[in-house]
Amino acid sequence: MLEQFDTGRILRQALANGGEFADIYYEEGSSTAIVCDDGKIEKVLAGTDRGVGIRVISDLRTAYAFTNDITEAALLSLAHTASRAVKGEQFAGVMDLRPRKSAGGFPILQPPDTVPLEEKVALVQAADRTARAFDPDVRQVTVLYRDGTATMKIMNSLGEFIENSRTGTVFTVQAVAARGDIIQTGYEPLGGVRGFELFRDRSPEEIAVTAARRAVMMLSARKAPGGSMSVVLSSEAGGTMVHEAIGHGLEADLAQSGMSVYSGKVGTQVASPLVTVVDDATIPHARGSFFFDDEGSPAERTVLVENGILKGYMYDRLTAMKEGCRSTGNGRRESYQMKPIVRMSNTIIAPGSSSPESIIQGVERGLLVRKMGGGQVNTVNGNFMFEVTEGYLIENGVVGEPVRGATLTGNGPDVLKKIEKVGSDLGFGIGTCGKDGQGVPVADAQPTLLIGEITVGGAA
Repeated sequence: MLEQFDTGRILRQALANGGEFADIYYEEGSSTAIVCDDGKIEKVLAGTDRGVGIRVISDLRTAYAFTNDITEAALLSLAHTASRAVKGEQFAGVMDLRPRKSAGGFPILQPPDTVPLEEKVALVQAADRTARAFDPDVRQVTVLYRDGTATMKIMNSLGEFIENSRTGTVFTVQAVAARGDIIQTGYEPLGGVRGFELFRDRSPEEIAVTAARRAVMMLSARKAPGGSMSVVLSSEAGGTMVHEAIGHGLEADLAQSGMSVYSGKVGTQVASPLVTVVDDATIPHARGSFFFDDEGSPAERTVLVENGILKGYMYDRLTAMKEGCRSTGNGRRESYQMKPIVRMSNTIIAPGSSSPESIIQGVERGLLVRKMGGGQVNTVNGNFMFEVTEGYLIENGVVGEPVRGATLTGNGPDVLKKIEKVGSDLGFGIGTCGKDGQGVPVADAQPTLLIGEITVGGAA
């Protein structure tokens, strides 16, 4: 579409009043969303959308405007609107486009748009029935199916022309179980940069049973004991810890503004020597993966922490310009209606050498966290609080009875320094990460971890 227009003229218009950089971002995609709640299909949304955003960076500030009127006249007007927000020296760069770089995306075996809507609805209904039939105590079930396919084209004042396509599918089941005045929730997600073949690995019924089993099991669990104790985070728990306790704090915009506990800490020890943290957008089919980010920078595997030492941050073009370095390919946006900002992709604590079994066997008294729930973190001081949706007591190296209502409270750098063992396994979790009003798909992963001491919120 953009190739039909004089994009050099549009970029020159965007930089008419000055600026160091400008780009045009075109996006066209289709999506389907189905929600089943309380046994009824509550929502079926299917549609397409396309639009263009134009950005100008001047004096390390951003002007951004967007439209869904895809005509050359409209884009020239849009570029004029963006240019009016900046003042500076005339741009002296080259506008000639170089040969385009294209990425068709990871191989998709069964594109979602080839699957009839009726089949998608039937899949959601099957999960709903399965969860409800699991146990009479299951009182409410919510099932979500969502897919999307998008093609992006990016042209900028450096002469770069990048094409990129992405397809993603996500499926979640949430079950609520109740017995007397006790209410517990079980949640299980599935998703990735995949098409409908996603369900060849795990069926909708399996996802439903996992969510329902978790909710029902927690009904009979006693309240978790509170206090300071050892905690084993299973690889099955997902990567909530790495995402919240350190991931956001290593996004360069927060670090540069002094809003991160890791600001100015490059080269210092911020975690146990056993801990290495990477952000890797190149993992095939992982939910946060891509070939080019939303600014056209190539995806990378970025080492953030190596053997406990902070090596660097995640950058987009703007934050990289501020430090005179290059982007790490972490410029992401929810859609053409929003400017790109620094975001994680797939953030991982790298596996170690200890077997998960030996880690548990070495704990005299503690808590095994099999599944993490929601959480929050203050990136300025690193303090966090996470919910535990599936946890078990550990007594003398043996996993015992389940407990409910546990929370983990601590400080990111402090807790990361207290990691005493790192397992040889690796488990992934998926989610949609929110920041500055934007949501983007991400994945997190960690091995089994032993935290020597952390505060567990519970009964007493």
